[in-house]
Amino acid sequence: MTVAQIDTTQLIVLVTGPSGAGRATAINALEDLGFEAIDNLPLTLVPRLLDGPRLDRPLALGLDVRNRDFSPSAVSGLMDQLSANPEIEGHLLFVDAKADTLIRRYSETRRRHPLAAQSSPREGITQELELLEPLKSRADMLIDTSELTPHDLRAELGNWFAADGCGMMALTVESFSYKRGLPRGADLVWDCRFLNNPHWNAELRQLNGTDSQVSAYVAADPRYAPFFEKLVEMAELLLPAFRDEGKTHLAIATGCTGGQHRSVAVAEAFGKALANKGWQVSIRHRELERRQAGDG
Repeated sequence: MTVAQIDTTQLIVLVTGPSGAGRATAINALEDLGFEAIDNLPLTLVPRLLDGPRLDRPLALGLDVRNRDFSPSAVSGLMDQLSANPEIEGHLLFVDAKADTLIRRYSETRRRHPLAAQSSPREGITQELELLEPLKSRADMLIDTSELTPHDLRAELGNWFAADGCGMMALTVESFSYKRGLPRGADLVWDCRFLNNPHWNAELRQLNGTDSQVSAYVAADPRYAPFFEKLVEMAELLLPAFRDEGKTHLAIATGCTGGQHRSVAVAEAFGKALANKGWQVSIRHRELERRQAGDG
């Protein structure tokens, strides 16, 4: 979808992320792309804004710890409200960066962190990353700016939301565990549980699908090659059609029992195959991210 509206659907993008990751740059970039951009609006006023007259252009709302009444549960509740409204296409864009990158950026600018006005930025960064982890897990658009310049960030958002209609549909390929349920917002889901499971190999059990040994083990299953070939063929058929229908973002999920081996290996290979064909792809592994965050 371009920033021009499709039919009667109102496009609303909630933009959040840790301080210093580039959230403000993203808001400004979306405004330049034709969005009505509002930053740091108190969360209690958002429902009133949505109940007002429909805007004639997309809306970008910047939300972070400086917002009055900000909390991950409140933002998730807002996303639930958007998802329940058939006249709204809502997205949660999470602008992220690694902790050491955020520390370096604060050191260079010598700014105070909003959560650590009287102490070191490191303490505030650690606290904020922990606070925002539930929103990072829920986001359907994730941009890590650790290695990006502001120009790079603007260019990537331009690919997703180009006002002239030439922007490329962005793809997220995400692995997950069926035990924890389907990812929110998944458009296409591939079940990988029929493939040989590395969990039953003692040497591979503690590794994950990003490891070459695991990916080789999964790919050695005789059913893998024809399965993967069909996935790519299906993508070549469907993705241009979704793009032509006006979608700006498509979420593709690959699942297995634990979300550690097979689905991760397939997501890695599938995402890279799509990227090699020229698509804008972000690869995520929901269960691996949760484990790194200490969430089981």
